[in-house]
Amino acid sequence: MRKRVVSCICALVLMFGLMMSTGLDSKASDNRPMLDGSYLTNETESIGTDTKITRGEHLLAGYSKIRKMSPGVIYAGGTTLGEHTCESIQVSVTVERAKWKDEEWEFVTTWHKENTDADLVSTSKKLEVEGGWYYRVSCIHSADGDISDSVTDGLYVEVPE
Repeated sequence: MRKRVVSCICALVLMFGLMMSTGLDSKASDNRPMLDGSYLTNETESIGTDTKITRGEHLLAGYSKIRKMSPGVIYAGGTTLGEHTCESIQVSVTVERAKWKDEEWEFVTTWHKENTDADLVSTSKKLEVEGGWYYRVSCIHSADGDISDSVTDGLYVEVPE
């Protein structure tokens, strides 16, 4: 009888605790501003992974990357991985920038790289940029006609002294 009473009390305490926790407000993220799918952050690095546009058998994955090297200098690039050796595997990299209250990203630069008879293509550049802006990298990945894209968060780049 005593075990039954203890079990009932434990069950009631657990149930009451669960009911109280579900009544608490939960916050979505941490209220970071977002512009066109990219958070505006003060982080040092951001990596974006691909979102499949087509369901194919050639494209394995795609990545875009941006890293702050120093005030006014970023490292930007992208990588496309194939499921197997492809006739053509490609990555197109675009660097964009925006201010805190902007409503769209502004084009900075773009470049493209293609490898043939390969299962990987990767490209990156060290770029001198104007400080006081958020920068992001978006990439289009392609492997024998399969296509996807990826985008990083926007990193704030300080003004060089």
